[in-house]
This record gives sequence, structure tokens and C-alpha cells, in this order.
Amino acid sequence: MAELILASASPRRLELLTQIGVPCRVAAVDLCEDPLPGERAQNYVERLAREKALAGYQRGGAERPALGSDTAVILDGEILGKPRDETDAIATLMRLSGRVHQVMTGVAVADGQRCLSRVVVTEVEFIPFDEATARAYWASGEPADKAGSYGIQGRGAVLVARISGSYSAVVGLPLAETAMLLKEFDIQVWQR
Repeated sequence: MAELILASASPRRLELLTQIGVPCRVAAVDLCEDPLPGERAQNYVERLAREKALAGYQRGGAERPALGSDTAVILDGEILGKPRDETDAIATLMRLSGRVHQVMTGVAVADGQRCLSRVVVTEVEFIPFDEATARAYWASGEPADKAGSYGIQGRGAVLVARISGSYSAVVGLPLAETAMLLKEFDIQVWQR
């Protein structure tokens, strides 16, 4: 059974890899996630995914391939990161209310000789909602550690009118593209 190093502390990414039967060991990495000056969102998520995969490979003992991933919410070309506090989260949620935004997720796999990556872009449309709804959602505790201040796989799902693209990428890991990358490193899905 080919094991993968997951260079992420995200329980969602671990759940998604488990869902498709890929055994992995977590070796989370802590990198600066600030965008570079003038960096486009797509380049940003791909760069971070690659840096995480390479760091995870080293941290994991350089014995097996490592997967890194990064997800960003984009509105009007601006990267909306994790909220700093309640005020920031409410402002972000109100900006997203009734609008279409993009979720970009980069995924990369590295083994010391190569690092392959993909970026998946999904459009998400929110229903219109008021500030009281945003505050109630914040009070649930869910938005505090999520890019764009929401989680589609949890309570935030009620804010989503529609998506166009990969649901799993919005959660944090595009599974079809991940499976294709893993195959390049002789790691098969459905091992468990």
C-alpha cells in the first residue's frame, strides 16, 4: 500500500483523502501565506501548494511523495483570506452576499525529483442575506478559520445558491485532479 505525506493540518483534506481511499500520514507545514506583490490569485494558490508539497516531502523524511494544497476565495480579483476577527468575517460575508465569487484551489505532489501541480477554479454564488444572518453564522464558530469566512461543507452550505465546478475543491482538495496527480506518483485511489 503506497502511503502519502499530507502537508496540511486541515481535517477536511485528510477526510477527503480518506474518502477516496488514499492512506496518508500528516506532516503539517507552517509557511508564510502572504501573497507576493502583484501576484495573481491563480499563481498564489499554485505557489503555496507547491511550497507546501516540497516542505512536506522534507518534513516527512523524504521517504514518500507529499501532497500540498491551498484554497483561496476571490472576489473582484481580491484574495479573501481567513478572517482576522468577527468584524473582518462579517464584512467579508456581507461582500459575498448575493454575489458570485471564485474559489481557487491549488494541489501539488512532490517526491524530491519532481513537483507536479494543478489549479482548479470553481464559481460559487451566494444567496442574498442580511447582517443578522452573517452574525448568526459567525456565532456558530465555523467561519473563524476558513478562507472567505465560510465552509461549504458545513453550516455555510445554506448561504450557497449554486456552484459551477468542483465541490471538493471548494472544501479544500479537488479530488479528480488529485487522483490524476497521485497516479503520476504510482499512488492509487481506493486502497482502503
